[in-house]
Amino acid sequence: MEEQAMSTGHGYKFEHFFELSPDLLCIAGFDGYLKKINPAVANLLGYSIQELMTKPIIEMVHPDDRDSTISSQQIARSSGPLLNFENRYITSEGNIVWLSWTSLAFKEEKLIYAIAKNITYKKILEEKRNNQLANLTKVNNDLKQLSYTTSHDLRSPVGNLVSLLEMIDYSKITDPENLKYLEFIKMAAENLRKAVDNSVDQLIKKDQINIEIEEINLNEILNRVLTPIKSFIINSNVTIKAEFTALETIKFNKAYLESIFLNLITNSIKYAQPGLSPEITITSNRINGINQLVFSDNGLGFDLEKFKGKIFGLNQTFHDASDSKGIGLYLVYNHVNNLGGRITLDSKVNEGSTFTIFFKD
Repeated sequence: MEEQAMSTGHGYKFEHFFELSPDLLCIAGFDGYLKKINPAVANLLGYSIQELMTKPIIEMVHPDDRDSTISSQQIARSSGPLLNFENRYITSEGNIVWLSWTSLAFKEEKLIYAIAKNITYKKILEEKRNNQLANLTKVNNDLKQLSYTTSHDLRSPVGNLVSLLEMIDYSKITDPENLKYLEFIKMAAENLRKAVDNSVDQLIKKDQINIEIEEINLNEILNRVLTPIKSFIINSNVTIKAEFTALETIKFNKAYLESIFLNLITNSIKYAQPGLSPEITITSNRINGINQLVFSDNGLGFDLEKFKGKIFGLNQTFHDASDSKGIGLYLVYNHVNNLGGRITLDSKVNEGSTFTIFFKD
């Protein structure tokens, strides 16, 4: 492709922006080859400009990201601008770099104009943060479970001790000193039982501290969640149908509910079936006096027999997405259960999934 240096009336050459930009600037053809790139592309990937322009773009993309990259290219060619699409490339030295792309296709020219930012450092920080969150969450839950178990297990023997002391016929004990000691033992056992009961009560209270429960409008929560991921929604070509007429509000924690909506919606988009536009349906119900939220999609689904008991576990992944960390469904499960609710899953492979959340009234 012939290079031209465009000038203004003042003689400024826009070619300088192309050559000097630290961001990656590319012009690619619909045939899958680069037609023009700036030096930043070659510098980052470690190839010469000539090498980059004589090999298919897809060969430099990480194997796990090739399908999503091809799909994004198809979207860019047919649906307008592609915003904030992230994928990985392999450099000449075998290193992995993360890029975030914004691109626009011109069908008449059969060209795609794209700008990419190197977000590798951000991805490394995100991975470290996710690992730290996972480790801290696990340690916290393990300690909490240990505290619950210890307190719970102590209640039984302490209760038995108190019961045995109450069964003693003190009228048959004639030695005043022995009678006094038994009274001390009985008093100590009763105090121990109260201490164990108080310990369990305090654990429950601490587990619920700062969890504010309020009446939440479901439409408002949905809009709050969709706004910051608007470009992700548009790029994925997803259809979201929400119907909350049966139950417009829920008593719950707002931050928890936003997290539930965000994780279930983004998971449905992330794990859509290849070549099939994702569809998400969210409805509210009140059945037999129980408030419910139902999230359904037409995505990849789950093999419930294979992964039985693991779906909501920490660090459990079930699909080959590059950014799967196994945290989203774990958070959803804990948000629901921490406030006395429960969640179920009905799913089949390649037939989508339905998550039903039952709220504590």
